[in-house]
Amino acid sequence: MNHSTLFFILLILNLNSETHLHAQKIRVGAEVLSAYLPLLKNKKVALVVNQSSKVGKTALLDTLLSEGVWVRKIFVPEHGFRGDKDAGQTIASHKDPHTKLPILSLYGKHKKPRKQNLEDVEVIVFDLQDVGVRFYTYISTLHYVMEAAAEQGIPIIVLDRPNPNDDYVAGPLLDLQYRSFVGMHPVPIVYGMTIGEYALMINGQGWLNGGISANLSVIRCKNHTRNKRYTPPVKPSPNLPNVQAILWYPSLCLFEGTNVSVGRGTAFPFQVFGSPFLQGFSFEFYPSPKKGAKHPKHKGKICYGTDLRSRSSDQKIHLEWLLKAFAKNARKPFFNTFFTKLAGSPKLQRQIEKGIDAETIRKSWQKDLKHFIKIRKRYLLYR
Repeated sequence: MNHSTLFFILLILNLNSETHLHAQKIRVGAEVLSAYLPLLKNKKVALVVNQSSKVGKTALLDTLLSEGVWVRKIFVPEHGFRGDKDAGQTIASHKDPHTKLPILSLYGKHKKPRKQNLEDVEVIVFDLQDVGVRFYTYISTLHYVMEAAAEQGIPIIVLDRPNPNDDYVAGPLLDLQYRSFVGMHPVPIVYGMTIGEYALMINGQGWLNGGISANLSVIRCKNHTRNKRYTPPVKPSPNLPNVQAILWYPSLCLFEGTNVSVGRGTAFPFQVFGSPFLQGFSFEFYPSPKKGAKHPKHKGKICYGTDLRSRSSDQKIHLEWLLKAFAKNARKPFFNTFFTKLAGSPKLQRQIEKGIDAETIRKSWQKDLKHFIKIRKRYLLYR
């Protein structure tokens, strides 16, 4: 057999292997029970979970209890245990009516578990569906849970899940002068990592208080690759009802720092934008109170804007809509103080106000993005 024939056979075998991999169903970290149940045996366990924390169609909590795991308490992020609370709504601590376990809020007075919360905990299991965007607060909750675990010498296990936006990197990096709960780390708006990979980065880059490091285990997904689009089986938060909203979220959430609505209080949040003050737009929608959006922006008013439901997002931050809305806005001010937190610095607002075009703005990010991509590469778990 000559070398060219051998090469061809190996190429075919590799392609067949790739095809088989893509045909296999993704198994999220929570479903790889054999990898982490031994780590929980005879341990007092705390969970960081919400409605997205599933093993198949069964809640992770119920699965672990059925396996005899000694769950002592549950910590919950923004939107609460059942994922139905409004964005920014304070989550109160309470007891689960079914299991009688304490549910402790990490989105209220305390965003970090306190020392007394962890006195009877020997291991923490973290399992939340992320969407890969810097201002989506589950990664901020991850930071504080890792930090508390490191300070108390408690191991933390992150059950990884694919991120629907993990196949590209885009947007301006956060300037740490403008650090907040909607942006804690010097990463771009879209960072292209699963939540398990992001946990490795938090540890590896020394971002925890004082540069401490958590005793971290990441339970990898099976059969996941970055070029395989993942659709979460459960909506990760009330106003991201489908994968289209998740894909538009990195671009449209910037409107939350303006006088423009992103469709909260409609049946299609994060798939439209508009306001009563936009001129020259023909599409209309009418925000009204709904579960998960009790007080939507421009409640009870007709908003004029654009319907994006028939369009596709193509792996970039779509600044064109933001620039057009700024130009067509008839009510000042257009921006509010939240915009700087979302953008990560005042620079993007200044660029828009100066009339710089979208492509030039995106080019201004490239040097920082190239540097970030080099750092990111150290922590990637999937091809």
